[in-house]
Amino acid sequence: MTETRLTQTRIRAGIWEGILAGQSQTPELEVILLEAVLPGLSVAMVPDRSGEWAIRLPIPTEALNEGVQTFLIRDKPSGETLAHFSIITGVAMEDDLRAEVDLLRAELDMLKRAFRRHCVETAG
Repeated sequence: MTETRLTQTRIRAGIWEGILAGQSQTPELEVILLEAVLPGLSVAMVPDRSGEWAIRLPIPTEALNEGVQTFLIRDKPSGETLAHFSIITGVAMEDDLRAEVDLLRAELDMLKRAFRRHCVETAG
């Protein structure tokens, strides 16, 4: 039996897209956000690629709220989560890892400039 695998290909113009591989029959999927099933999910066979399905989900504007929103894409019959994606909107959270990395980069740049200045001053 082939393993079912859902891979995100892109998010563009408010539509999440992915490829589901390993299903011979049309898969029954659902997208869950905050314990509610989202409408609009489409599943279409990929031409000339047996067992692959193009998955598309228009991301509803009502789902875009401040903070982190995590969408779960599940196999409806089994309830197994095949993939997930998150969207972060609004003011950056202070404990957001990306904000911390950005802050560390800025501090590292400042230290590099200070170290180079120190080297120039003490070398001459």
